[in-house]
Amino acid sequence: MVRRIPRGKVASYGQVAGLARLPGRARQVGYAMHALPRGTTVPWHRVVNALGKVSLRRVPGAEISQRMLLEREGVRFGPSGTIDFRRYRWHGTR
Repeated sequence: MVRRIPRGKVASYGQVAGLARLPGRARQVGYAMHALPRGTTVPWHRVVNALGKVSLRRVPGAEISQRMLLEREGVRFGPSGTIDFRRYRWHGTR
């Protein structure tokens, strides 16, 4: 499902879980994104939390790389670090 999210769009962990027919399993999506190998072609950076923010990582500052990848794709963040879902949310289907 994550591979279907186009450049410049984002989806929440819960949205990905729902589209994968795993409603209520947002955390499992997060665990799956975390377990991806370095250098993966899965666009993991396009998955954000339900508030439209990049989730914090165990290593302080690691979330900056996700933000930078999204910004390179044209996704803009508000002053509080939030992405406007009305503008950038992917409305994908199964």
